[in-house]
Amino acid sequence: MKNNSTPVFLDRELSWLDFNSRVLEEACDETNPILEKLKFLCITESNLDEFYMVRVAGLREELNSGIEGKSLIGLKTSDLLQIISKKVNEFVKKQYTILEEKILPELKANKINILQNNSELKSSEIAFIKKYYKEEVSSILTPLAIDPSHPFPHLLNRSLNLAISLSEEGKTSFAIVQVPSVLPRFLELPKGIEGERRFFPLEGIITLHLSDLFFGMTVNEIHAFKIIRDSELSIDEENQGDLLTSVKKELRNRFWGEAVRLDVHNKIPESLKATVMELLKIQSHEFFELSNILNLSDLMFFYGLSGTGHLKFPQVQHKNLLGDMPIDKIFQTIRKGDLIFHHPYDTFQSVENLLKFASTDPKVLGIKMTLYRTSGDSPIIQYLKQAAENGKQVTVLVELKARFDEERNIIWAQRLEDSGVHVVYGVKGLKIHCKLLLIVRRETDKLKRYVHLSTGNYNSATAKYYTDLSLFTNNISITDDVVTLFNVLTSSAKMPRLQMISAAPTYLRDDIIELIKKEVDNAKKGLPAKIFLKMNSLVDSGVIENLYKASNAGVKVNLVIRGICCLVPNIVGLSENIEVRSIVGRFLEHSRIYIFENAGDPKVYLASADCMPRNFFKRIEVMFPILDSKVKAKIFGIIELILRDNIKARILGNDGIYKKLSPKENETTVDSQIELEFL
Repeated sequence: MKNNSTPVFLDRELSWLDFNSRVLEEACDETNPILEKLKFLCITESNLDEFYMVRVAGLREELNSGIEGKSLIGLKTSDLLQIISKKVNEFVKKQYTILEEKILPELKANKINILQNNSELKSSEIAFIKKYYKEEVSSILTPLAIDPSHPFPHLLNRSLNLAISLSEEGKTSFAIVQVPSVLPRFLELPKGIEGERRFFPLEGIITLHLSDLFFGMTVNEIHAFKIIRDSELSIDEENQGDLLTSVKKELRNRFWGEAVRLDVHNKIPESLKATVMELLKIQSHEFFELSNILNLSDLMFFYGLSGTGHLKFPQVQHKNLLGDMPIDKIFQTIRKGDLIFHHPYDTFQSVENLLKFASTDPKVLGIKMTLYRTSGDSPIIQYLKQAAENGKQVTVLVELKARFDEERNIIWAQRLEDSGVHVVYGVKGLKIHCKLLLIVRRETDKLKRYVHLSTGNYNSATAKYYTDLSLFTNNISITDDVVTLFNVLTSSAKMPRLQMISAAPTYLRDDIIELIKKEVDNAKKGLPAKIFLKMNSLVDSGVIENLYKASNAGVKVNLVIRGICCLVPNIVGLSENIEVRSIVGRFLEHSRIYIFENAGDPKVYLASADCMPRNFFKRIEVMFPILDSKVKAKIFGIIELILRDNIKARILGNDGIYKKLSPKENETTVDSQIELEFL
């Protein structure tokens, strides 16, 4: 598909980097409290680490295989890696400019002072640090010499280390000390004058006492560094018998994947730089010299400081629509009509309470649930265990391949099994990404089924800062579909065509494209035709091409895409009826909403899936309809506010650049994430 010289697709990886830049904008937004600015800065660092651990690692592996691929926009892998490196280099400079010119000075102005030089320490603080080092740090450290008899150690992924140049009797040598992650990165010193809180980094504490580790030697230079490694799991499910054992094995390998990026503090000597790059097989475009604190995500330590609530966003007053209803009343309420929850404004505790009550309710006979990610101390796990111990039939489908949560999932899955829960460890070749809960209850000698479906994970921690929608229903057609889905997932049977729910990997992509085509047909007939899609990422070329066709047919298309967007809007003759916006604010926009005007009788769907090839073909996903008129009205109210946002919304231009909206003269300001609390 071509349109003169204007590109009709944006690159997936470069679009992701643009999204991370939008997050970084929030770190210097003067309307955000200082600790929220700091949080956004930390998020960009964590995001970037994962980008290298997965996406860049994959591109690197592709290049090293000798078979160079091409991206959606025709870029060769080698060229794309070079462009990524250039953009990341510019991005990292912005990170550190914001840190040094905005974050650290504003923290200090609010009496949170992060010291980095020994010269800033008072004599009493040095004594305090020395005592702490002796009692808490010294015994954990292991100095590692680098010489012919001591090869370069295999340092852990994302670990912070000190590279040390030493000399003894005219001979120079090199050593490594790993900064222990089991200790806090920052030590709070005795309070300063007027309530000032002073902190000193752990690597600085170690540096002060290096003479204790290298007795009789002269320490010449010290350079902190961090290694990022390839962390994508490689599991051959066709030739592996036991998925659980295979995932455990691959988790061990994750720590030792090939290095894909090296961050170094301060100016490192060329000789040392060349040595380290050779040992780690790092290319020059994968090497970054940084001017300040390494591993910025560790600065989240300060977000959790006590007594700092005034330096953060005000807490949302979570609504509990179920309140303290008794169990019978809850199910009676669901029977009267579907319930929609908009998290975090509606508390996730409603979902947890339903499971809590169901686990002890003598009328409940069975519970089935999918779990992709959940918090480490999730009460959901406890309630599922309790249900099984109370004699109920409990089945949980656990996704062992949920990236970076694999180890946690294994631990609590085995705890569930120990309590009598029937645990199914995923589906071969696919990830279970749908969010389903089925409760079977005996009422007046008949079995009634209640279902909860969600756009987000069953995770009480992320539910506090992810926006998601979830539905409680006992609609017979939907509950029938969910029963069928669970049977397919546990039996590995083929996916049939369901009544109401569209499921990947078999039908979802085709169904979405058919819904788009229906809007095209309606537009050609002069009937009302509109499309609204809200998701995290839009990558699938088939969906994009059909949206272009819809635009050309006169269909108005509104897209709210938080992250990656490979569609180019507002190209004359191709996408001039398409508007793309991204909202980045205090909450992570995570809900997936798909609405098709349907000639004036809108079809409204929620989904667990984005429009991406991995969601369509490599995952079990669901898109489910909203049938209740009151629920539809609430969703329309949410969308109306989102489309009016002129504070946190950015509009994508056909040049690939996002421009932040601002209120026009006499226009009411709308920050949708704030206003939605009062909807």
